[in-house]
Amino acid sequence: MPGWIWWILAFFMILMVVIGAVYVLRHAMSAMRVISRVGAEAGKRTEAMSLHTNAKAEVEPPLFTQPLRKASREYADAHAEVIERKEARQNRYARTWAQWSQFNK
Repeated sequence: MPGWIWWILAFFMILMVVIGAVYVLRHAMSAMRVISRVGAEAGKRTEAMSLHTNAKAEVEPPLFTQPLRKASREYADAHAEVIERKEARQNRYARTWAQWSQFNK
């Protein structure tokens, strides 16, 4: 192959690399603009949500800094709710199985 063909091939190779780099940079800059707009919008909405929740929320000190009676009462209340949910679930299962047993007769 003559030498001038190698020069043309090398020129086209370098040209394609440059065109690819320009393509990547253009799309990267476009993506950065879109991402920054989305981030700014998310920041505005997050700030708006935090303003509403901070105004209404009462700040309660951590449970370990409160008297032991209060902590034990809250634990007992929470445990009672857990037991109630388990019983409700068992009752739902029992009703469902009873319904199915009647359906298949």
